[in-house]
Amino acid sequence: MRKSLPLIIAGALMLTAGPVAAKSNAAAHKAEARIAKITAGRSAAAPVDCIFLNQINSSEIVAGTAIVYRMNDGTIYVNRPDSGATFLDRDDILVTDTHSPQLCDVDVVRLVDSSSRMNRGSVGLGKFVPYPRVRQSASR
Repeated sequence: MRKSLPLIIAGALMLTAGPVAAKSNAAAHKAEARIAKITAGRSAAAPVDCIFLNQINSSEIVAGTAIVYRMNDGTIYVNRPDSGATFLDRDDILVTDTHSPQLCDVDVVRLVDSSSRMNRGSVGLGKFVPYPRVRQSASR
C-alpha cells in the first residue's frame, strides 16, 4: 500500500494538470489569433529597442502575451515582454515611468487593475516589432 500511494497521488496530479494545460494552450492560441488579426495584411520589420512616447496613439493588452502600440503614423508595434507577460490582463492599466522621451526594451511597465486601482504586477518589456502600413501600389 505504501508503494501505491505515491502512484495514486501522481495520477491525481496528472488528471488535474490536463485541464490546466488545455486551458493555457487555448488561451495562448486565442492570444496569437488576436495578434494575427491586429497585424493582418502587414509584415513584420526588424525589431527595435525603443519607440517614442509622443508618437504612441493608443495601446492594447493582448492577455498573457503582448502589448500592442499603435503609432500616429499608422505603424503597429508588438511588444512581447521578456518577463511577466503572464500578468497581462486586458482590463489592466499600463503605467510607465520613464526618464527619457522613449519607451525602451529595458523599461518596466506596472500593471494596475482598472476597477480596484490596485497594483497587479509588472512586465519587463522586450524588443518592439514594427508592422508598418502596407503601401498601396499606384495603378497604371
